[in-house]
Amino acid sequence: MDLQLKDKKAFISGSTKGIGLAVAKLLASEGAKVIINGRSQDSVDKALAEIKNAYSSAETEAVVCDFSKPEEIENLIAEVGDVDILINNVGVFGNKDFMDITDEDWKNFYEINVLSGVRLSRAFLPGMLERDWGRIIFISSESALNIPVEMIHYGMTKTAQLAISRGLAETTKGSNVTVNSVLPGPTFSDGLEQTVPEDKSKEEFQKEFFNDVRPTSIIQRFANPKEVANMVAYVASPLSSATNGASLRVDGGVVKYI
Repeated sequence: MDLQLKDKKAFISGSTKGIGLAVAKLLASEGAKVIINGRSQDSVDKALAEIKNAYSSAETEAVVCDFSKPEEIENLIAEVGDVDILINNVGVFGNKDFMDITDEDWKNFYEINVLSGVRLSRAFLPGMLERDWGRIIFISSESALNIPVEMIHYGMTKTAQLAISRGLAETTKGSNVTVNSVLPGPTFSDGLEQTVPEDKSKEEFQKEFFNDVRPTSIIQRFANPKEVANMVAYVASPLSSATNGASLRVDGGVVKYI
């Protein structure tokens, strides 16, 4: 299917690994001009090489930015310029007992997971409205709906993203700009892979995870980042023109709501 993304300019925050990189690859394969982002020059160089190896004709750039540092975000916005597609993907997560989550932990998670998308949307949405076309997508999580007791601070930030996304969508009324959220379920990204104990195989870890941590999953397996990227690419495309203000789940059926 032609997603009609040729020559569209897309910026994806936190896109050197996992879901972000999978989205970057798919958009590049569809002819979009893709700008990726990571916290170090080494990480973005590796990701650019990986995209080029997969799609030699891909038009790609990279901007280094640590989203915990507002001054770096300002520099990024100035360097990137206007974009047609903004994908707010950057985020941090980690298990921590509620009583051990410090004020600094709360602030750090909010700064990166929530305010990154606020700042980028504030910068790029006006141009989209002026040109009467654009896509803003927040990569939230099923944890926005099922707040995980093992990382309440993470769940809070993912719920906040849904509120911001829906509110921003209201500001696009009558235009060809849309704002949506995509809610992945448990996905076997690089971050999750690093949590697999050395004495367990991926298969053993997966079985235990869905028996004990996410037993409501219907597919009973981790999603592949490419499976999430498929949804994101569709929402980023002109084909999704009637989808606005939506929260779209790619959660494998974990959330038991209609």
